[in-house]
Amino acid sequence: MAPPTRIIVKGVRSIWSGALALVYPPTCPGCGGATADAHALCPACWSQLKLIERPYCQRLGTPFGVDHGTGPLISPRAIAEPPVFGRARAVALYDGTARDLVHRLKYDDRLDLSGVLTRMMASAGAELLSDTDCLVPIPLHYFRLWRRRFNQAALLANGVGAIAKVPCDPGLLARVKATRSQVGLSRPARAANLQGAFRVRDAARPRLQGRRILLVDDVMTTGATANAAARVLLRAGARSVDVLTFAVVANEGA
Repeated sequence: MAPPTRIIVKGVRSIWSGALALVYPPTCPGCGGATADAHALCPACWSQLKLIERPYCQRLGTPFGVDHGTGPLISPRAIAEPPVFGRARAVALYDGTARDLVHRLKYDDRLDLSGVLTRMMASAGAELLSDTDCLVPIPLHYFRLWRRRFNQAALLANGVGAIAKVPCDPGLLARVKATRSQVGLSRPARAANLQGAFRVRDAARPRLQGRRILLVDDVMTTGATANAAARVLLRAGARSVDVLTFAVVANEGA
């Protein structure tokens, strides 16, 4: 039986939450419309979210247009250009509601959206999380972090780690090169732009040896950032590297 004090505190919190809901009604994080739950998408936004479901590429996590049957499925892109990382998973395609959510988190300082995104990421990445020793967010260079004031990847990694009970170590990987924005660059240009961008500092190497790493970011476009980061981690002693993002750009109809 719960102690009387705990029951009283729980009752006060319930009353306070109800009072706040009257003053500030719950709204959809996608469109701002009224909802029954402050931490859930409204039906309209949910229906516009292009969730990734099987069948999808086992390497890149991008969906197939048709079901190719049972067994491990690899997309033409993953066969032609095998990624450095092992597996990638994402919640949804980077379009519509998913794009809006990422932009609001990233550019409008809507840090409150991280809770919605991380719950879906923890579910979509359950397979990877069960094989992971440590979460590592894709780092920002110091100058960009100073301008933006927060790293959305670190925010998501901490949230997913708390849900999955997996430690997060943002200090394992550093971004030592101030690269130009990847927006608008071709796949080869993105890869060239990221050469020498990441480093595992000497002090962090002992923590990395033999560990299974799960890189976390908001969006994967061509995979250039994930490949560059994974390459550095593997060379520094990581046992394996997988990738978890909220959204992925699927530019092929596999």
